[in-house]
Amino acid sequence: MSGHISPLSEGVTRTRVVYQNRYGMDIVGELYRAGTLDLEERHPALVVGAPYGGVKEQGPCVYGDELARRGFVVLTFDQSFMGESGGFPRHVSSPDIFVENFSAAVDFLGLQPYVDRERIGAIGICGSGGFALSAAQCDTRIRAVATMSMYDMSAAARLGMDAVAVQAAKERLSRQRWADAERGYPKYIPSFPEQPLDQVPAGMGEPDAEWFRFYAVRRGHHPNARGGFTTTSGLAMMNFRLLDFIGEISPRPILLVVGDRAHSRFFSEEAYARALDPRQMYVVEDVEHIDLYDRADRIPFGKIQEFLTESLR
Repeated sequence: MSGHISPLSEGVTRTRVVYQNRYGMDIVGELYRAGTLDLEERHPALVVGAPYGGVKEQGPCVYGDELARRGFVVLTFDQSFMGESGGFPRHVSSPDIFVENFSAAVDFLGLQPYVDRERIGAIGICGSGGFALSAAQCDTRIRAVATMSMYDMSAAARLGMDAVAVQAAKERLSRQRWADAERGYPKYIPSFPEQPLDQVPAGMGEPDAEWFRFYAVRRGHHPNARGGFTTTSGLAMMNFRLLDFIGEISPRPILLVVGDRAHSRFFSEEAYARALDPRQMYVVEDVEHIDLYDRADRIPFGKIQEFLTESLR
């Protein structure tokens, strides 16, 4: 399936690829590179992960295209249970597998004869920012990490809940497993329509309206990304701490990019506070969370290139 939200630049090639993660699940990705890239030489490479619930044809294609133009080999991919990648039932969220898939992408890139294995970095958009950082905690082959509007989905799963609310959520989701088992398939309620809307419904509050400003309208709509995951996926996220070992990424560098108006800004601020040097936090003016998905005029590609070029020497 195509449906990329941004056109491919002249002089950039995009190739569909299929490989497996360590669980033997098929991962479908797209490999971007400049048409003029010397395939006899070894080049720096990047893994780019989609927002939580998103697919490679959305924000990642914007990053893949632009960073390929700037000399990087770029791999975008669909998470397991999402998009074109394997995994059944569909729309299941697994923090362990979603982290693993960044390492699987590194595996694939490192097997390409024109990729320098010692110069592979990762970029995570939204929820993939947390997964990319988590992967780098244990996979030292990831030599640098940049996050865009980062979400820590394991922290988000408990956000705003006290101990009583956490126990109530666990009880509700645990009971849902009985219903899923009886039905033979997990409950999944999509957040966004099958067809793009002309505008965001009136009266919708934030941040729901912001999600609709991207996923539900022509700007970012894709039939493979209708939002959310199976209901009981929340249990897995509640039982997993993505960034407990973020300090162990050091001495490999981290760049946290966030908009000044992003509702998610605090996730990057907390990650920065817990990480060790070398680390940078870069705040982009007049930008909300979703702008770093696809707004090429607002995504600080110059800063990203500078960081990655220096980090992947």
